[in-house]
Amino acid sequence: MPERRIDQNKGFFNAMRLVRAARYTTRGFRHALGTDTSFRQEFVLALILGPVGVWLGDSGVERVLLLFPLFLVLLAELLNGAIETTVDRIGSEWNELSGRAKDLSSAAVFIALVNVPVVWGLVLLG
Repeated sequence: MPERRIDQNKGFFNAMRLVRAARYTTRGFRHALGTDTSFRQEFVLALILGPVGVWLGDSGVERVLLLFPLFLVLLAELLNGAIETTVDRIGSEWNELSGRAKDLSSAAVFIALVNVPVVWGLVLLG
């Protein structure tokens, strides 16, 4: 019977896995902020509107409702960037499916952006 190797990455809690995950996350944020103009603009907007939403919300629920769309925009933009990067890695020649993937991810960002004034309007105007 072959010797069984214990995988140090498995288990309920592994501090090194958390450290590596934090590094990957930091690297992703740095890349997005350094190379993606749309993400950078939306990030600055979230930094401005976040405190405004906390200030304008009358309750914890209202504050969450005002902050959540801002995080949703950032999430959609990060996923859009990931899809675009993956498609670009596959090849630079035009492909209908590649174009569709990029268009769909861009549409997701648009929906997230439209969600911000809709939710803010509904929450703040009652």
